[in-house]
Formats: sequence, structure tokens, C-alpha cells
Amino acid sequence: MGGAKPSAACPPIAISAVRKLLQFMLSLPSLPPQPTHHCCLPEGVVGFSTSHRDGEVVLRKDPKKGFGSDYPFTVHELVVDTATKFPDFIAVGTRKTNEWETITYIEYYELCRKAAKSLLKLGLERFHGVGILGHNCLEWLVADIASIFAGGIAVGIFPSNSAQACRFIAENSEANIIMVEDDWQLQKILKVRQYLNHLKAIVQYKDKLREKMPGLYTVCMTHEGSRRQRGEDSHLKYRWQEFLEVGKLVSDEALDRVIDSQKPNQCCTLIYTAGTTGSPRAVMISHDNITWTSGAVLQGLSYSLPPNNQEILVSYLPFCLISAQLFEIWIPITIGASLFFAEADAMKVRGSLINTLREVRPTSFCGVAGIWEEFQESMNTTYASSTPFRKGIINWAKKVGYKANTRHEDENGQNPVSFRLAKKLVYDKVRKALGFDRCLQFLSIGSGITKEMQEFFLSYDIILFQTYGMTETTGAHSASNEENHKWFSCGKPMTGSKTQVRDEDREGVGEFHIWGRNVSMGYLNNEHKTKRIFDNKGWLHTGDVGFLDPEGYLHFTSRLEDVIMTSRGERIFPVSIENMIREQIPIVHYAMVVGNQARFLCVLLTLKSVMNEDTGEPRNNLTPEAIEFCRKYNSKATKVSELIENQDPAIDAVIQKGIDAVNKEASSESHQIQKWKILEKDFSMKGGELGPTLKLRRTFVTRRLQPIISSFYT
Repeated sequence: MGGAKPSAACPPIAISAVRKLLQFMLSLPSLPPQPTHHCCLPEGVVGFSTSHRDGEVVLRKDPKKGFGSDYPFTVHELVVDTATKFPDFIAVGTRKTNEWETITYIEYYELCRKAAKSLLKLGLERFHGVGILGHNCLEWLVADIASIFAGGIAVGIFPSNSAQACRFIAENSEANIIMVEDDWQLQKILKVRQYLNHLKAIVQYKDKLREKMPGLYTVCMTHEGSRRQRGEDSHLKYRWQEFLEVGKLVSDEALDRVIDSQKPNQCCTLIYTAGTTGSPRAVMISHDNITWTSGAVLQGLSYSLPPNNQEILVSYLPFCLISAQLFEIWIPITIGASLFFAEADAMKVRGSLINTLREVRPTSFCGVAGIWEEFQESMNTTYASSTPFRKGIINWAKKVGYKANTRHEDENGQNPVSFRLAKKLVYDKVRKALGFDRCLQFLSIGSGITKEMQEFFLSYDIILFQTYGMTETTGAHSASNEENHKWFSCGKPMTGSKTQVRDEDREGVGEFHIWGRNVSMGYLNNEHKTKRIFDNKGWLHTGDVGFLDPEGYLHFTSRLEDVIMTSRGERIFPVSIENMIREQIPIVHYAMVVGNQARFLCVLLTLKSVMNEDTGEPRNNLTPEAIEFCRKYNSKATKVSELIENQDPAIDAVIQKGIDAVNKEASSESHQIQKWKILEKDFSMKGGELGPTLKLRRTFVTRRLQPIISSFYT
């Protein structure tokens, strides 16, 4: 794809004062960002955490030399450093009808400054929120960075949030300005506007305003100019109407004064965690959390930098998630990568993500469990429609791939001839079909990926490197890579951070406590929760359960809140049991073990069913894969409703056989499943059972299906 390649011949844009400054800086020797007044913390900083928006914290710097002791610097210093080094390399690409429109890093930086001036003119106050409500796009990105430049706090709001959820976030962050994608999102804010005492302006950044009203602005992004043909330079001038005009009277000096007042140990971003019980919590992310963590992740992962090789990445995970911001905003800026936006429906079942991947052909890719599962089903569908001869070749290639990737290379350091042949016949074709023909790194972020799924991709020569992180650790804490890789682990903790396992059981499983500069500042306006989770020595009590093996690899087991305590006081981790059930019974999509404070365990099962591509709701129809499974066991079922309430003895027998196989692996009788039930509908984001990364929301499901769960024990 032509737009994805860095062009050394990119045309110069209009020379501004910022451009002249950056050109001067380019003539100087290249040095890493150095702090000015940031080395010494001001008087009055008393601890590692805070719940105040204007609070400052002690940075968890490693007293020894190493990456953990590096100088801290701000988000602005990070962005300007990249714009200085790589001014004419493509920064961002957006799909426009039949082509990709791109902007360079120097244009990107200037656009953020202009937007920051407009935010100041509209009345953004220091440490007040700028809410951003919409799907990933260039405008979202610029609004986020401009909010930080202007001294505010960037606040992502999920596009699916209700008006009342938006109200809570806007009130909690004391938002002065809210950026909305379109009229649909605008109406949510207008519905609760009367309650937002700090709100000064609303900016709609896509589509035309249906009605003009005081305090409402538009950001219609257009371009002027022409594209020259036959490989000549293309010249684009971007113009943000009305909104950017507002900030014209704000001087560069005024903006620079705000930028210069910022410190690495101050809050610049709020990430609202999904509240399964009660209101969501606002995790305070500092400048140093972002800049240090981005650099720390790069110490363990394989990324390239211009001018030799520029990474090509695709943005599709909701920017409201810290993991999405880390891997799709801050790491790309740190390494000078080109970021291309997927369509808004990318996360939907059978969405457009694969089409975008085929066009962009990324060099590195981050996927959550639900996305990898989508790819797996797509590959299985292709396999099912193949000829018997082709199926035979694929089966042979999968055995070769699994064997080659789970053993060391031969004495000559070369893969066997059979592997190279399988690569040509199968692996390369699969990668090309998924848009991964030049992808060198596959990351799995978040929880939920099973051993079976990892082995499936491994057999196609796609190695999923697992990572571990949470919102409170700025999205990352450990990562696997080619050099430090252990099957089914989450890799080793980042250099400069520390991990302890507290309250271990007999098998060494306990709660992770984490210390490092990736650990966030605290929870906004929630001092009680902040003091409970962040102790006075700087350790974060994660609530995640797992273990560190003798080689230092981290293994995640479960969330502490998901652990089931039986009536006998035994502690059971449900995730491993659920994964085994899904492996044993391929027709099962989700399994949720229940039995907290009960005498025995039971499990709720959902079957693989077709999703409505428009609404994201599960249908009654089984997927082709599930139907093929039924035919294998002489069942004629094509719908979920034909398999519930023990209507099909053949499938019931298969499910029971799978449950029995799982029970045989149980360490004790208390870990065995005694009863099970097939639910009428699969879990989905639309139904509320799954979160934005397709993670199971157990508390919600337990509350909603309590009558069914209770029936197991009556």
C-alpha cells in the first residue's frame, strides 16, 4: 500500500514558527529527551499515590542504574521529540472513500498545537477534563493529545455509554469541554447538559450540526489541493473549520507557558474502568506513566524505527482502554510508526477489520482474545470449504508447524525442508488472507486467550506473544518476545519494575503486588479506594492471581474477585476449568463456572451462534462450525433453541462426556462440575455480558442469571 510507506520526498508544508524551530532542532545532535525542572520534585509531595486531580506523586524510580532510573519527561516532550526526528514520515492514515489520506509527524504536531490553543480559548482550565466521545479516528487522537498540551486531562468515553454514564464521567472529571463524534453522541450530552456545571463548550468533530446553539462548535475536517499523478508528490492541506479558528488569537507563547508548567509526576489522562458493580473508577495516569511505560515495553518487544524501517500499525481497539492508548497511541509515537485507522465496526463480529488489515498490511499487531477467536473461526470456515485434498495439505502443515515451533531448531539453526514447504503452501497463504503477510510480531493483550487457541495459531506458524497488564499499570507490566518466551506464560516483568506474589497457597499461587513507574497515580476523588489498593510503600495490590515460575516468567490465573470460595472454604480458580470445557466441547462458545459459597460447582454454557452484524446481538442460528459438530454426532440441530432444555439427547451426551473428561483432570471432588445448563442466547457486548475487549463480566451475568444459578442448588 503506497500510503503506508514512509516517503523521504514528502512535500514541505507551510513554514510556521513551529516548523522553523523544529528544523533548527534537527540540525542539532540527536539526544534523548532531557528534563529541565523535572529532576527534583517540589516540596509537599508526600507519597506514591494521590486522589486529587492536581496532585503530584513520588516517582517509583529504581535507585540503581538502569531503565527504571531514567530521567522522567512529559507527553509534550515525547511528541515534539518524534516530530523533530521524523518530521516528514507518515504519522496517521485515514480511509477516505477509495484512498488513504495521511499526515506527517510535523503536520500531526502542528495540528495538536492548534487544537490545544482552541481548547484554551474555549475556557479549558488546568487539570479539568476534556471528554472525547466517539470511535477511534484522527480527530479523537488530536483531541486527546491537544487536551494534554493545553494542561487539561484527556478523558475517553466509550461510544456505547448511555447519557447517564456520560454524565457521571463528565461530572467526575469536571469536564470543561466535551468532544463528540456525531449527532447521535451529541444528543446524549445535550440530554444531561443542564447537570454539567463545569461544561463550557461541546465540539462535534464529524458530520454537520443539525442545529446551531450557543457553546456548540463543529470540527469538520477537510482537505484542499490536488494529487499529482504517476508517483509525484501529493500535497494536502488540512483545515479544521470553526473549532481551529477559535484558537487563532491564542499565541504560541501562551500555549508554551502552559506546556512548560507541566511535570512528569502530574495527571494528564483519566481511564474509567468498567463498573460491574457501582460507578466506574477513574484511574489517574501521569505523564511519566505514559512516557516511561512506552519506553519500557520497547525494551522487551521487537519494533523498528525510521529511517531504516518504519512500523505500520492498525488502530481498532477502543481508545478509552489504556492498553489501546499504549499500543495504538503512545508506542507508535515513541517509535515514529505509521498508524492507520480501522472502520468503526472493526470490533463487531464479522466486522471490517480483516479488510483493513489486508489493505494496510501491518508489521506488528495487537489482539485481544475475542479478535483472535474471530480470526480462528474465519480460518476454520475457509478450511471447512476446502477440498479433501487441500484439507489434507493443511492438516499436514499444521502438524509440521506445531512440531517446529515447540522444539528447538536443528543443529544448523535451520528449519527442516518440510517446514519451508509448508510455509510456502499454507502459512504464507493464511497470513496473506488475514493481512499479516509482512507482520513480524503478534501480541495478545488482555486475558481470556486459551492454551488451545495459542496452539491453533502456533500450528499455522503464528506465535502469539502474551502480555500482562491492567489499567492501574498503564496497560502493561510483562511481555513475551522471541528471546524471552515461555509457552503459555505472560513473559517477564518489564525492566525497572518489581513483582511480588503475596498470600501464596500450597501451589505458589497468590496475588500480584507490583512496583514500578508503570503504576498509576491513584483513583480520582476516591481516597479510600486509593489507599486500599496503593499502599504507602508504593506497591499496587492488583487483585490479580497467579504465580512467578523459577525462571521469572509471570503466569496469570484469575482475578481475585472471580475466585470461587466453596461452602467448605476451598478456593477455586474458574478460568482454567472454563478453558478446559471449551477445549473438550468445541460447540461451546462461553463457559462460566458458578458455585460461590455453594456445596458444589456448576457451569453455564453458551453455544456458538451467528451474530447480527448490524446490532451485535446473538441470533438463534448455530454457526456453520457448530452445525458441523452436530452432524458429526448425528444431530440435525441448526438452532440453539433445539438444543436447550435437554431436547437433543445426542448433544447432551457429548457435552456430558466433555464435562466428565474435565472432571477427571480435577485435583479434588470440589473442583468437579456437578450440573450444567445451556443458555438460550450467547453472551455479547450488546447484552452486557461482555466488556469492550470481549471479557466476561461475571458480576453482571451472576446478577442477571441468579434465578438459573439458584435452581442448580434447590
